[in-house]
Amino acid sequence: MRLVLATQNPGKVAEISDLLSPLEIEVESRPEGLPDTIEDLDTLEGNAAKKAREVCEATGEPALADDTGLFVDALDGAPGVRTARYGGWRRLLREMIGISRRSARFRTVLVLTHPDGRDDVVVEGVAEGTLTAEPCGEGGFGYDPVFVPTAGDGRTFAEMSKVEKNAISHRGLALRALLEALDPESVGR
Repeated sequence: MRLVLATQNPGKVAEISDLLSPLEIEVESRPEGLPDTIEDLDTLEGNAAKKAREVCEATGEPALADDTGLFVDALDGAPGVRTARYGGWRRLLREMIGISRRSARFRTVLVLTHPDGRDDVVVEGVAEGTLTAEPCGEGGFGYDPVFVPTAGDGRTFAEMSKVEKNAISHRGLALRALLEALDPESVGR
C-alpha cells in the first residue's frame, strides 16, 4: 500500500515512515508544487481531514494527514490548534516565565482518506507532559526541546532517540491506532 502524506516536513515524514513500516506501507511526502492547505478550521480533526482530502483529490491516491497541537493548561489550552502558527518554543517559554503550572499535552489527529469514497479513518494520540524552563536536547523538531512526556524518564522528546520518542509520542500513539484500525494483527509486531 502507498500513502501520500499531506506534509513535506522531513521530521514528520521520517516518523510516519518508520512507524508504518510494520505494514509495509510506502509513504511519499506531499507532492512538490501542491499548494499548502489553509488550516483555518477550529479543530485538529477538521484541519487534518481538510489536508487529507485536498491531497487525495490532487493525487488520486490514499492520503494521510495529521494535525497536532500542544495544549498548555496555564495558557487555557493555547497554542492548541494554532500550534504550527504560534511562534515556536521560544515564544512559548517567554509566555511561561513566572508560571509554575507547566502541565501540557500534545494531541495528534490522523485522517486517512481514500479516493474511492470509503469513510475516512480518524485516530488520535495524546502525550501528557510538562514544559521545561529551558530547551534541552538536539533531536526531534518543533516543540520537542521543551516537552517532557509523563510516560518518559524525565528527558525531553529532543533528548530521546527516534525509537524512544516514537514509543511514547502523540504521533507514535496515533500511528499505532492507525495500524490497529488498518490491521489489528499488526499491533505488537
